[in-house]
Amino acid sequence: MKKSVFPSLRQLTFVTGACLSLSGFSVPAYADSQSFTPEQRKEIVNIVRDALKTDPSILADAVASMQAQATAKQQSDALAAVRAHKDLFGQSNTDIVLGNPHGTLEVVEFYDPRCPYCRKVLSDLDKLVASEHDLRLVEKIVPVLGPNSVLDARAILAAGEQHAYKEFQLALMSDTASPSTDRIRRVAQHIGLNANQLIKDMQSPKVATALHNNIELARSINLDGTPTFVFGDLQIVPGAVSLDELKTALARMRKSH
Repeated sequence: MKKSVFPSLRQLTFVTGACLSLSGFSVPAYADSQSFTPEQRKEIVNIVRDALKTDPSILADAVASMQAQATAKQQSDALAAVRAHKDLFGQSNTDIVLGNPHGTLEVVEFYDPRCPYCRKVLSDLDKLVASEHDLRLVEKIVPVLGPNSVLDARAILAAGEQHAYKEFQLALMSDTASPSTDRIRRVAQHIGLNANQLIKDMQSPKVATALHNNIELARSINLDGTPTFVFGDLQIVPGAVSLDELKTALARMRKSH
């Protein structure tokens, strides 16, 4: 989602610092705008206005820099939350753990079963698990796309009670029919599950608690989309990244061990 960004006077001071340095003056980028006299502030505004007329990319570069700093801080804060709750991220009594359950390379994926990007990476994750024998991939389901996501998420967790989490997950996330309880029942029957028991388990406290805990973990890192991958406590990668990008992040994680 695109956002409009309007620079504050302090931000314009950052731009002015660069402009003034070209003019032979020196104004620190961090200078407090309140320390300037009214005449100095007027001069700064005039310099900024003239500079932007001459080269509008100055403001674009400054805004891009501020956005990069904000993104870096968001990542830093999120990783601090992961470190503070490290054991909770790796635990998964209800969600599925793929790969080596005792692997030292632990990656957590937050996904929504209705998310088309989450569906897109399913096959890549299987390939990643097959090629990385020390990978412990914890898949945490978070229904962020509304009631239909909640319905599917409950069904997938309930399938885990019949030891069919992965099989049912793949079947349900590959199914293109409109979401409904009847659809869930049909998919369950198709793969040989007890559909009546699954429907019952969907309403169990265990399933509700699992979803609640996953959502709270997602909130702790300010998750703003799915899929999102947490590589240990080193890196958070949002979006449907490619298999090569996943391998690159995993290689970086391996080097840190």
